[in-house]
Amino acid sequence: MEKYLVLATFVGSIIALLFVVITAKKVLRFSEGTPLMQKISQSIRQGANAYLKRQYSVVGVFFACMVVVLCVMAACGLLTWFVPFAFLTGGFFSGLSGFIGMKIATASNCRTANACQEGLNRGLRVAFSAGSVMGFTVVGLGLLDISVWFFLLRFVFKLEASAITSAMLTFGMGASSMALFARVGGGIFTKAADVGADLVGKVEAGIPEDDPRNPAVIADNVGDNVGDVAGMGADLYESYVGSIISASALGVAAFSDQAFKAMAIPMVMAAIGIICSIIGTFFVRTDEQADQRTLLKALSRGTNLSAILIAIIACPLVILLLGKEHLGLYFAILAGLIAGVLIGKATEYYTSDTFKPTQDLSSKSQTGAATIIIGGLGLGMLSTAVPIIIVAICILVAYLCSGGAASTGMGLYGIALAAVGMLSTLGITLATDAYGPVADNAGGIAEMAGLAPEVRQRTDALDSLGNTTAATGKGFAIGSAALTALALMASYIEKVKEVGADVTFQDFSLMNPVVLVGLFIGACLPFVFAALTMNSVGRAAQSVVLEVRRQFREITGLMDSKADPDYARCVDLCTKASLHEMILPTIIAVVCPIVVGLILGYMGVVGMLAGATVTGFLMAIYMANAGGAWDNAKKYIEAGHFGGKGSDCHKAGVVGDTVGDPFKDTSGPAINILIKLLSMVSIVFAGLVVNFHLL
Repeated sequence: MEKYLVLATFVGSIIALLFVVITAKKVLRFSEGTPLMQKISQSIRQGANAYLKRQYSVVGVFFACMVVVLCVMAACGLLTWFVPFAFLTGGFFSGLSGFIGMKIATASNCRTANACQEGLNRGLRVAFSAGSVMGFTVVGLGLLDISVWFFLLRFVFKLEASAITSAMLTFGMGASSMALFARVGGGIFTKAADVGADLVGKVEAGIPEDDPRNPAVIADNVGDNVGDVAGMGADLYESYVGSIISASALGVAAFSDQAFKAMAIPMVMAAIGIICSIIGTFFVRTDEQADQRTLLKALSRGTNLSAILIAIIACPLVILLLGKEHLGLYFAILAGLIAGVLIGKATEYYTSDTFKPTQDLSSKSQTGAATIIIGGLGLGMLSTAVPIIIVAICILVAYLCSGGAASTGMGLYGIALAAVGMLSTLGITLATDAYGPVADNAGGIAEMAGLAPEVRQRTDALDSLGNTTAATGKGFAIGSAALTALALMASYIEKVKEVGADVTFQDFSLMNPVVLVGLFIGACLPFVFAALTMNSVGRAAQSVVLEVRRQFREITGLMDSKADPDYARCVDLCTKASLHEMILPTIIAVVCPIVVGLILGYMGVVGMLAGATVTGFLMAIYMANAGGAWDNAKKYIEAGHFGGKGSDCHKAGVVGDTVGDPFKDTSGPAINILIKLLSMVSIVFAGLVVNFHLL
């Protein structure tokens, strides 16, 4: 039975990767358009490739140092020798997911722009197909990594279930580390370029967005790929494998007699989710007269169908593997699926310009930039209430339905399965998210290549929808992060017991001052992390703004289109700034759990993880939704409301959007990685912490 379960997981990963190859070939068959469009696309591609090459060289140094540390710990008997290699593969596949997504995105932008000359539906199909390559690369490589490691550890090295999950949790740490570098570095790059291009180009110079005279325009388009595609791919790879591995680990703890079957349920369900997601992709299409609401329905049709299919199939899967007496676990999975859909709907409501909150926000531009910024902050804060209630209900339902009243271990396993349920259709969910940057680049190419106005209208419609689906994708990732972090906390406690600590329930009481101190430290970490990343974007953007102003001032004939700007200079500025600024936030995320553990012990670490999870979840939702609403409020004005493009309201909307850019694309999405990386590092270094305090 075990071999068949592993085989099913492996086959699911192969199906996903075959779908990637077929879809990529289909996308690449579309025409790239005119020679000018191809030239612009090539410039974007070269900038993105150069950035990732330099980023991976910096990240490689960090991974080399961490492998040395892990090898020393393995030599001292604090870890198994599998851990350093699992850490490496997790980081490698996380980075590879982002790299492949970036390659197809930079190859699809001009093809999408060209397809929009023929019609909106054709442009949607090209952009969505490119996003599908990204989505199914993430789930395919994630399941491949998991299934190969499971096969090696179980059937080659003959390890027991608990030893297998203990080793596999560490490639979650590798994936989280890579994801944080990719999200923070890419986010700083893209938002520095975006803020610089918007503030000087649209506000000061009064030229259109993506105008070829703007020196930061190529850097802005490069940033869409290295941040919103490569960074997002690494981010959601980490969310996906983290939820599966944590659920498997808790399944082993809850089912000592059926450990491998409990361990296999999240893996097999993810494989089934791939097939359901592939089916859903064939139902995404629209007509030529579609507005944003119609486009949103077209994408929702595919994602909702996938969710319904996995909800139907998960029931017999649980009964087949664990028996009817554990049918409650199915309802835990169902709770996660429903919670994911509801968080997506709540995000749509607060960020889409087809709904009242964002429309009201855009109206605040009539009294200037200050009021639209105040309104966006308030909207973002208010938007946290519904997701937190949804997640809270999901946790309670999953815990109680899975038997938490009788067994804490069973209840925690149910919560972990809810996270897997939420991400089981990630293939298509991420496709609806990743297509947005492709559409954004396509709009830039259409503007710079001088295509007909209706082409830009179509790309803008796709781009505006992409802002909403991107916020929805972040909502999925953040919601699953909260559930996964709770499961990882439980895994940490199990690991502490395993390495020799005498753990009791009273150890984690809020009346324990050590736990309370850890709670305060953890609650502070997302704020410190967000501050560091926001300030990093500010410093990088400042250098871009000064450079764009310099070129407008010093390059004779630039504003009259008689001279070309120095695009490469802005790309280089963003690259250097992002690579420098991404290091400190990532180091803090890795070092804090170790320092807290050595000073306060494992009780302080549990408090830290709890505090970081709660405030991190709220901060991430608040920042992602506020940023998405500011962006779509600007686009609502650009569509002709409140004076349209070039008006004072538009300039106020642009300022609000520039504030929201690092909210939604740098700090916000990186926080959900932070809270899981803290847990992963804590688990890996649990042996060191416990033994240090036993000395």
